Amino acid sequence: MKPLPAPSPTSVRITGDHYQWLIAWAGCLTLLRENAIHAANPVISVGVEADDAGNLDDVVLLRRTPPHTYTQVKYAVSSSTPVNEEYLTKPSPTGGPSILKKIARTWRTLTADGIDVDLALITNRAPDPSDPLIAVRDARTQLLVPKGAEGTERSKIGKARARWAENAGLSDTELHDLLSHLRFDLSRELPHVQEQLQLLMAASGLRHDGQAVDDGANWVAQQVRCGHRTITLEMARAAVDTLNLKTGPARAVLSIATLKPDPVAGEADHTIDWVDRFESSSEFTKRRPLTPSTWAQLQEDIEAAPAHLHGSTAISVTGSLRLAPAFLTGTAFRMVTGADLAVLQRGQLWSTSDTYDTDCDPTAEEHDIDQGEDLAVGINVTVRPKDFTKDVLDYLREQNTPASKLLVLIPPTGPKDGSLLDSQAANALAVGIRDTLRRATRTTPRIHLFLACPMGLAVLLGHRWNRLRPTVVYEDVRTAQGYEPAFTVEA
Repeated sequence: MKPLPAPSPTSVRITGDHYQWLIAWAGCLTLLRENAIHAANPVISVGVEADDAGNLDDVVLLRRTPPHTYTQVKYAVSSSTPVNEEYLTKPSPTGGPSILKKIARTWRTLTADGIDVDLALITNRAPDPSDPLIAVRDARTQLLVPKGAEGTERSKIGKARARWAENAGLSDTELHDLLSHLRFDLSRELPHVQEQLQLLMAASGLRHDGQAVDDGANWVAQQVRCGHRTITLEMARAAVDTLNLKTGPARAVLSIATLKPDPVAGEADHTIDWVDRFESSSEFTKRRPLTPSTWAQLQEDIEAAPAHLHGSTAISVTGSLRLAPAFLTGTAFRMVTGADLAVLQRGQLWSTSDTYDTDCDPTAEEHDIDQGEDLAVGINVTVRPKDFTKDVLDYLREQNTPASKLLVLIPPTGPKDGSLLDSQAANALAVGIRDTLRRATRTTPRIHLFLACPMGLAVLLGHRWNRLRPTVVYEDVRTAQGYEPAFTVEA
């Protein structure tokens, strides 16, 4: 592929504007979804280049009660200017105040009456890992404190704080207060923003393809061109109708991340962040909790999630998790509770409420073990049959698992990538698997469950896992023993 030519100033400006409209459209989605699910303190309007917001006027989310969110959006065409002290404290190109000083002035104005605020700098620029303060930014909260408040005046962090305070025209105490409210939302590349928007649109019950994302951003741009600096709930709802975006109900968002950070965690109604509590620094090799964290602690967090969603029954599960936690999430919101779960699977929204014509009964293979009275069950939708069955049998025999036999269930067309084309097919297979196991486990004390399937199917299965036996769910940990028990669920 030939390298692209350097972008023109016009191209940079247009891309920067589109970046801001995307961020504003994300605010509109929050406005729509929070009001639809009756959030406790919903956004009531979205300001774009709003009045009376100083230097943090690019996107403003006004809530029913404070804190409101004031955002500055900065787009860069290259990676030559990371976010660091130099970037934040240097004068503007015309010799005016620095970015930090402008933010500090706006913060003082917004909080003059003692009103709490939420401030954010959103940019595709990356953090400078060599900067004393930026390097201690908490990836979960995007704040520089509490670590940025540590260290003596003579330490590197202490000296950096002094320089920042002087540049901003703040005392040490005032700087600490500002940094307690100013989020540094960094490295938000365009693809990352678009991915977040697709997830938010899916959770909002809207079309979530690339064209739908662009349609939303272009609608925001049109409002700005027409002089509308405040987008109300009525305007956003009218836009959904005009753009023909509506596909289903708006949902509460449950974010569960164990492999990599969830791009919509900041918008979620409840968040379970275990990324730093799983082994390995690579999302591709994270398999099990990192000591002293345990599977039991993760189970407790997931099973407590319904209580944090204030009775919401339509729920979108976002984030990155392996099959055992995905299955457990489904069991935490079982069908008997009236919950409707949805998860994005390869660009499609798979919902437990999606209908289908007929159940899909799986093909069953039995393998004798004769080590006890339990039943081992392998659900294989994606792996070569011989490989999956051998791995599970080897584990069961090596661990002397008290099972009488291994029952392997596969789709009628056999296990392969893409064997489940859509949500309807996945739901039909989930029901077929459940009903098959109800018949096979009537006298079984316990089920030992091994999964090789799309994450979405694991959620759908867990959701329907009722009128079955107590179940031990295993995770493929890719160690010498192959699997390990993760969770035990009552069914």
